[in-house]
Order: sequence, then structure tokens, then C-alpha cells
Amino acid sequence: MKINTVAVIGAGTMGAGIAQVCAQAGWTTRLFDAFPEGLTRGMERIDAFWDKGIARGKTTPEQKAEWAGRLTAETDMAAAVSDADLVIEAVPELPELKAKIFAELDALAPEHAVLGTNTSSLSIADIAAATQRPDRVIGMHFFNPVPIMSLLELVRHNATSEATVQAAQAAGAAMGKTTILVKDVPGFATSRLGVVLGNEAIRMLADGVASAKDIDTAMVLGYRHPMGPLALTDLVGLDVRRDILLNLQASFNDDTYAPHPLLEQLVAEGALGKKTGKGIYDWSSGEAVEREHRLD
Repeated sequence: MKINTVAVIGAGTMGAGIAQVCAQAGWTTRLFDAFPEGLTRGMERIDAFWDKGIARGKTTPEQKAEWAGRLTAETDMAAAVSDADLVIEAVPELPELKAKIFAELDALAPEHAVLGTNTSSLSIADIAAATQRPDRVIGMHFFNPVPIMSLLELVRHNATSEATVQAAQAAGAAMGKTTILVKDVPGFATSRLGVVLGNEAIRMLADGVASAKDIDTAMVLGYRHPMGPLALTDLVGLDVRRDILLNLQASFNDDTYAPHPLLEQLVAEGALGKKTGKGIYDWSSGEAVEREHRLD
């Protein structure tokens, strides 16, 4: 299937990043968000990323103009998806919301369109059940920041057709991503491993095993991770990590996946990581600064 037009549903951090790489891949790209202020922030985030690339000499003003010419903001979902070959949903990780969105996409998107969901842990089969074309639904799990991270985790459920898989793989390649294909199991491959490591790092921090920076340094230098598990948790969002753990705990009926009490406490405090300026670390200065943590 040849892709000419892509619609991205949700203009948050992930959705904006996905729309950016789609425009850079050469596709007509429409970014939709139900909230005008969110759509404006998403477009501003893309513009700022391109400007930063120009300032660093990695891209040119001409490239930015070309990419921006392919990208439009849409406040009407029907207009955004009316002729889309690929639709990628990137709304918050709420099963009811995703089901609602996919029911709408089923009614609005062309029959041939591939419908991708950027979930990091929710059942693809459950999301596909909201449509009359489950064979066209596939998980497309991108990583933050989308324009920089090279991995795209594709998740097929039992009804996903081979043509849909091949279309998603081709789309990933066009976006400059390396794709992996996994089964529709809780946490897939990446989230399941990542959240368990992050949760254990939080346990070690709470137990006083070492400082946050020393735990992170151990994994960066000792195991060649590009970023330590605590800094990564702050980047992804403590609320996102907590929700994935709760989903794994319920799906497997296994309390070893239960979020550590310190993680729950920080989420309750609104210390969600980099996006709120404070999480495991204090990010208010733009750099990771150690914080003192005490369980209530």
C-alpha cells in the first residue's frame, strides 16, 4: 500500500513527534486534537524542534519550509482522516477513550486505511474490537522523543492481516525507524522490560541502596544503557510508568508488578517527571538535580 496522506490523532508530546516525522518522511500530514490549545502547543513544539535543528546546523531553513508545507493542524477529525492512508492515534492511555476514538475512525477513515495505535501497554485486540475492520488495526508504539528514537514496536493481534503488518513496516522504514514485531501480550516487549527495571530502581532508591544518579550511572556505564532507569522514568512520565505497571499487575494477576509505594506517592503529589519539572529528579533548571525522597 502506498502512503500519501497520514492523520495523527492527538497533539501531545508523542502525537506531535509522530506528525513531525511523518511530514519529514514526505507525506501530507494532518495533526488533529480535540482541544485547540493542545493543537497549538503541538504545532509550536514541532516548530521549535525544527528551529533548534537549524540553530545546530543539522537542518536548513529550506528543509523546514518543505516539511512545514506538508503539515496542517486540524480541529475536525472527519477532515483530518477523510483521505488518510494511515491513521496513527496518540491519545492518553485510557481504554475507554481509545475505544471511542477507534469507533469514530472506523466511521470516518477510508476503508483501505491502516489504523495504528500508539499504546505502550493496552490490548490491541480490545482497541480493534471497537471497529468493524480489526484486520486493519495494529499497534505502533513509538518512543520519546519520536524524532530521535529509532525504534518502532509494531504489535499485531490475532486478527491483524499480513498486509497491515507489511504496510506498518514499510511506514516505519520510511520514517527512518527500525521496526520490531511482537505479539499482543500485556506490556508487549519494551514496556514490560522497561517498567520492571524502572520500578526496581525506584525500590533501590527508596531502600537507600544508592543515590538516583549513582543508580543511573551504574546502568549507563556498567550496562551501556543510553540513559539510566530513573532519568528515563522521569522522561516517560511517572504516571505513564505507574499505569503500565497496574495494567501488568491486573493482566497477569501478579503483584510483583505492583508499583512501588514511592512511585505511587510521587504520582499522587503531581511529581510526574520532566513534564512537570519534578519527579525522581528536579528538572526546573533544565538539568537533573537530586531530590530527597521520603515515604509518608
